Amino acid sequence: MLRYPRIHSSYEGSVLFGSVTTANPRRLAMALLAVTAVYNVGEGIVAIISGVMAGSLTLLAFGADSYLEVAAAVAVMWRLTFVDDEEGEAAEARVLKFIGWTFLILAAAVTLEAAHSLVTRDGAESSAAGIALLALSLVLMPLLSLGKLWVAARGQIPALAAEAKETVACSYLSLTAFAGLVATALLGLWWLDAIGALLLVPWLVREGLEGVRGDACFGGSRPCFCQACLGGLRECDPAAHCCVPACC
Repeated sequence: MLRYPRIHSSYEGSVLFGSVTTANPRRLAMALLAVTAVYNVGEGIVAIISGVMAGSLTLLAFGADSYLEVAAAVAVMWRLTFVDDEEGEAAEARVLKFIGWTFLILAAAVTLEAAHSLVTRDGAESSAAGIALLALSLVLMPLLSLGKLWVAARGQIPALAAEAKETVACSYLSLTAFAGLVATALLGLWWLDAIGALLLVPWLVREGLEGVRGDACFGGSRPCFCQACLGGLRECDPAAHCCVPACC
């Protein structure tokens, strides 16, 4: 079993995670990734069915992204099964490149469908199920992100930290989609759904290009969970005497 060094963190007494045992960070990482994958499978089913029923491009795009999240979580789980770091990094690179292409394909599909909707003036109907799903995701996804960032820092697992940031980005997607659906339901503006879907495209393209180019910041990085770097979400400030060097 590969052992990871324990690091100092200013979150040592965290209310959220301070009482959790870290005897086996990889096992805890696997559990969090499994929860992420299982939830996203269900999330994708509800989002796609709701999107089809309401004719909502935003929900359809969000549902498709849920399965990209499943693929990312499974890829990191697979990565953690490798004891040899070089073999694990090679496998990780292949999977991330495949996921990158799926992001780019999804971005192209969303753009074409949104443009068609705007040209034909064929907007979406309101979806109570979709709004409820996105509200739940807005609560659960940030909590999962924090848990994974903490475990990544305690166990020094860069791949988990990177996947956690992906979950943070998906929380933003949930917020964007939620705002669009609520506005559509309250104001009845037919074009809001298409505009909301287009707001997802820049993020999809960025993530896709990073995956295809192999720009993911995994190798040689050291995650942390200190106050100075907002729990690992931003670059550490050397002047603040952060626990470890920044991940990215």
